[in-house]
This record gives sequence, structure tokens and C-alpha cells, in this order.
Amino acid sequence: MPHFTHSLRLESKSLVTSATMFAVGVLGNLIAIVVLCISKKEQKETTFYTLVCGMAITDLLGTCFTSPVVIATYVASRWPGGALLCHFFSFSMLFFGSAGTSILCAMAVERYLAINHAYFYSQHIDRTMARFVLLVTYLANIVLCIMPSFGFGQHVKHFPGTWCFLNWRAMDPLGACYSFLYGGVMLVLIAVTVLCNLAVCRSLVGMNQRTGIVRTELCEQAASRRLFPRLPSVTSAAEIQMFWLLILMTIVFLICSIPLVVRIFVNQLYGPAYISAGGKPDYRSDLLAIRFASFNPILDPWVYILCRKNLLLKGCERLKRAAARVKDGGRANIGQHTPPSSHSIDTSYASIRTASYKNGVELEVSNRNKSFADFAMRQAWEYDIARANFHPFSVEATAMLTVEDEGVADSKHPGAATSSTGRSTTPLSGHCYLHV
Repeated sequence: MPHFTHSLRLESKSLVTSATMFAVGVLGNLIAIVVLCISKKEQKETTFYTLVCGMAITDLLGTCFTSPVVIATYVASRWPGGALLCHFFSFSMLFFGSAGTSILCAMAVERYLAINHAYFYSQHIDRTMARFVLLVTYLANIVLCIMPSFGFGQHVKHFPGTWCFLNWRAMDPLGACYSFLYGGVMLVLIAVTVLCNLAVCRSLVGMNQRTGIVRTELCEQAASRRLFPRLPSVTSAAEIQMFWLLILMTIVFLICSIPLVVRIFVNQLYGPAYISAGGKPDYRSDLLAIRFASFNPILDPWVYILCRKNLLLKGCERLKRAAARVKDGGRANIGQHTPPSSHSIDTSYASIRTASYKNGVELEVSNRNKSFADFAMRQAWEYDIARANFHPFSVEATAMLTVEDEGVADSKHPGAATSSTGRSTTPLSGHCYLHV
């Protein structure tokens, strides 16, 4: 077990960086969990977002279990605990790294089954299955990561003495086997995630292409797009949103985790022989790889938040509204001796919302009536101009009054104007266009 006897210098830059990463990670995961909790009921009940919630909780716990130890080490300029704390820190790094990878892989498999095997998905995959997968994932990763504590592998402190991890330059066969085992499990999870995402992407592109071909053929056969203004999409907007969220989280995960996985294999394959030959290990590359991995649980929740920008804006709007109501309430308390009613603001706000809703409904009804009137007038005009003998000021044959109709009209309208011969003047039908 390597020991770093040199004392750690308190570097303000490293301390500020670690504290900032811890704060951003905790804040991001808390916001992601809150956003998931205030989402629509049908979205919260989906299998995919159950796994997303499990990912956010896992990242939050991983950040809270590891970052404070690093910050305490920089503050104290030494490792704050003994071997037990080193084992706990190393277990946390191993567990939350592999658990997050496993949940991301489960999300990719879930999307693959939902898109490529919809019938099987509808029959067997639900929230209960998602919870079961999370439980199995946690148990399996606990078994995998606790092995070094029982002799199968080693937990050691790494340069510059601020973090502990598995011994990836182990000289003994058991330590080397565990390094390859952990690295192999991570590599398999990464491969399955990438393959499932590629399969889902290929299926979505093929579905959209087939939908476009069908839409074009139907429009050509009907000789008009008005008969088929819009065909239902194969995939819903929610599924597309899930897909893009998964793709972005996978990209972030690959950028942050691949350096660590590569470092595990490189160190264990070439490290022991290089050290035996008198070489000095590349501790800087080790530190860079573990720092890349530590960014993954910090960036994951912010990817989700940015993908759900509408909910973020809605939350900011609610916060501004609440602050404005509190501010208005404080002003009212200063200007009046008697305290205002606790429901006055809510009531006025509700009445404003109700009035605006009624005005909106009335405006919508009037617009619909106007649209119908315009449509009726346009249809009548198109019908008239289609006639061969049409003239804008011509009198319709069907509108001419007969002798009997003239008598009825005269009896009903005694004050109607008559000609010098005593016959009533026939009204023009063209005036009806002026009143429609």
C-alpha cells in the first residue's frame, strides 16, 4: 500500500474548486429531484423517469459521501482519518461510479425495448419493474465494490493523498483480477449503453422516413394535401425528449468515465512491470482521470434540467410571483395599521385569473363565430361566381317574386314603394351580400 509521507499544502485554488464542485453537484441534483416531483402525474409514473430519479438520488449521495472528505483533507492539510475512512471513500467511489453506469445502461435498455419491442414493453415493463431493477442494481454493485474490503482487491490512497481507490497497480494476482473485473464490468455496461442508443436512433430514423413516404403517397393519391393535413407521428414528443435526454447523458458519461476505465486497464497491464523496472508511475494522469469521473454526477442533473427548460422557466416564474406577493404584502403591512386578510392577495389574483380566463373564452367564441361567418360568405360567393351568367349586381332568378308573392308582400308591407302602374318594385337579391 503506497503511502504519501509528504504533507499536503493548503492550496486555495484546489479548495475552492472542490467546494464549488460540491455545491454545484448538490444543488443540481436537488433541483432535478424537485423538478421530477412537480412533473405531471403521467410523466412521474413512467418507467424511464423512475430510473432518472434513481440516477439523481445516486449522484446526490455520491457527491455528499466523497466531496466533504476531499474538502476536509485540503483544510487539514492531511488525511482526516485512518484506514477505515480510506476504505469507505474507496468503496463510495467504486459503488457510485458503477451504480450510475448501471442505471444509465438500464435507461438505454428501457428505451430500446420501448421503441423496438413495444408489445413486450407494454406487457412486462412498468414502474414496479423499474424499482426492482434499481434494487437489483444497488445490491449487485454493493457486492462488486465491497470485495476489496474482504481481501479480493485492495483499497489504497492515491496521489496527492486526498482520495482513495482500488489498487490498479496490484502485484498480487487477486488484486490484479479485481482491477480487471471492475474495469471489465464498466466496459460491458458502456458497450451495452452505446449499442442500445445506436439501435434506438436507427429505429427512430427509419420510422420517420417510412412515415414521410406514407404521407407523400397518400397526398399524391388524393391530389390534395387538404384531405391529409397531418398524419399521426410514430413517436410522441415525450419519447423524443426521453431519447435526447438519454443521448446527452450518455455523451457526458462517456467523456467523464472512459478516461478512468482506460486508466484502470493501462495501469494494471503495464504498471507493475514498469514499477519493477524502476519507473515512476504517472500520478498526474491518475489524478486527471479521477477528476474527469468526478464531474459526471455533477453534470448529469444539469443535463436533465436543461432538457426540461419549460419546467425550469415555470419554476422561476413561480418564485418571482411568490417574491412579488411577499413584497406586496410587506408594503401593505407598512401602509396600513390593520393587518390585511391573508386571503386578499390570493383572492384578487384568483379573480384576475378568472376574469382573464372568461375574457379569453369570449374572445375565442367571437373569433370562431367570425371565422364561420367569413367562411359562409366565402362559400356563397364562390358558388355564385361559378355560374356562367354571373354578374356582381345581377338579380337571381330564384329571388324574383311571383304575382302571388307580390300580393303577400304588399299586404305585409303596406308602406312599400310602388310604381306609377301600381306594381311593386322587385327587390334586388344582391343586397344580401351586404348584410352577411
